[in-house]
Amino acid sequence: MAPKIAIVFYSMYGHIRTLAEAEKRGIEKAGGTVDLYQIPETLSQEVLTQMYAPGQPTDIPLLEDPATLEPYDGILMGIPTRYGNFPAQWRTFWDKTGAQWAKGSYHGKMAGLFITNATQGGGQESTALAAMSTLAHHGIIFVPSGYKHAFAQLSDVSEVRGGSAWGAGSFTAGDGSRLPSAKELEIAEIQGEQFYKTVAKFSG
Repeated sequence: MAPKIAIVFYSMYGHIRTLAEAEKRGIEKAGGTVDLYQIPETLSQEVLTQMYAPGQPTDIPLLEDPATLEPYDGILMGIPTRYGNFPAQWRTFWDKTGAQWAKGSYHGKMAGLFITNATQGGGQESTALAAMSTLAHHGIIFVPSGYKHAFAQLSDVSEVRGGSAWGAGSFTAGDGSRLPSAKELEIAEIQGEQFYKTVAKFSG
C-alpha cells in the first residue's frame, strides 16, 4: 500500500508555500500523492496589515485538529524561522498535541523539514536542530535530506541559496522581496521525491 503523505506548512508571505509546492512535485514525480495543510494564523488582522502580510489563502485547508495527521505515514513540515526556531504559529499547533503525545499517536511517523529565513546564517540549521526535541518527544523519525541525491546543488557555491543536508530552504531577504530561486526549488523537489521513496521503503 502506498504511504500516506502530508505537507504541513505556515507561510506568512508565500515563500514556504512555494517550497511546499516544489516538495509536492517531487512526491508526485516519485509516484505518490500528498495532502497539503496550513498551520492556522495566530496574529490579528490588524498586525498582519501592519506587516503587509496578504493573509492566508483559502485553497489549502487549515490544520485545526492535530488528530488530522494521525493517519499519515510521513509529514513534510514547512517552517519559516523566527530567531532560529519555530514561529509562534507552529508552536501553537504543537502545544495542542498533548493528546497525541499521551497516546503515542505520532510515534513512528516519519518527518522531513524545509525552512525559510531572511538572511544567510539566520537560522535554517538551528531551526532544524530545535525541531528535533519536539519530534523526539512524539517519537517521530526525522528523515534528513542528506547529500546523496542533491550533492551537485548543495555543493555549488556559485550563488546564494538556502537548503542543507537537513532539508530544503530559501532565503527571503529582510523585507521578503527575494523569492525562492530555481536551485532552491530544485532542492525542494529532490527532497520531496526522496522523502516519499524513504517513507515507502520503511512503511510498506
